[in-house]
Amino acid sequence: MARLKEFDEDRALDAAIDCFWSRGYEATSVRDLAREMGIGGASLYNAYGDKRSLFARVLERYANGTTRERIARLEASHPPREAIRAFLAEVIDRSLKDPDCKGCLLVNSAIDVAPHDAELGRVVAAYLEEIRAFFQRMVEAANQAGETPRGTDAHALSLHLLGVLMGMRVLARTGARRRTLEAVVRPALELLGRPH
Repeated sequence: MARLKEFDEDRALDAAIDCFWSRGYEATSVRDLAREMGIGGASLYNAYGDKRSLFARVLERYANGTTRERIARLEASHPPREAIRAFLAEVIDRSLKDPDCKGCLLVNSAIDVAPHDAELGRVVAAYLEEIRAFFQRMVEAANQAGETPRGTDAHALSLHLLGVLMGMRVLARTGARRRTLEAVVRPALELLGRPH
């Protein structure tokens, strides 16, 4: 019979998120992780394997609690174009409420980790693809409802919106203010057509 984990896994994973998010993947040691998670190094290895495996779990927990939650909530509660607008507005608000300018763990990982680790790069790319697919679904739905300019290419616009989102999150790390972030987003939103 397998032994039950002797620690609070939710709390431990949240601590690991904070550790990777504040230090970055490369600068975070297993010792840092064990200390922040409140577990021994052996327990960390037994529960999660190596640092890469733990990082993949951290990315999943982060995505579930941020992007996936936001996508599901907005897709269920907003008309398509408004879901995109609300998604980007929430990201701006979240960026501005981050006193440490940590940015987005997924975007940071796309820049810092993906170029050096193909497997983790594929993991990060899959999460970013979920965001792009959300944008595409919303644009397609708005196209079908006749709410977007004629000839709007849903796939191309979804890629553009993802690029805008990533650029905005990188700018937020430099302490960019609301006016700057909204100016980055505004031309992309204009491609969706005027709000009703």
